[in-house]
Amino acid sequence: MYGLIGKMRAAPGKRDEVVQILLEATGSLPGCLNYIIARDPADTTAIWVTEVWTDAESHKASLARPDVQAAIARVRPMITGFDFQVETAPAGGFGLPK
Repeated sequence: MYGLIGKMRAAPGKRDEVVQILLEATGSLPGCLNYIIARDPADTTAIWVTEVWTDAESHKASLARPDVQAAIARVRPMITGFDFQVETAPAGGFGLPK
């Protein structure tokens, strides 16, 4: 499995709009096992994204999809930055295949 954990920042007052667009764009992505979008309760501009994919290739392929590209284009003007993104190698857990 392949994982990513990242933190991005939305422009003030735009976080809920960014979250909604991301939620709409993550309905059914081949190879995606888990995609969680979370608001940071201590920071009104921060959004955490946690992803688990069958493999890195599935994640890379998802970025080329027209619907994903359209979502990226919609949120790009509302994103002020990315604090970090780390790759992980998920070992498993509730909801993930063994």
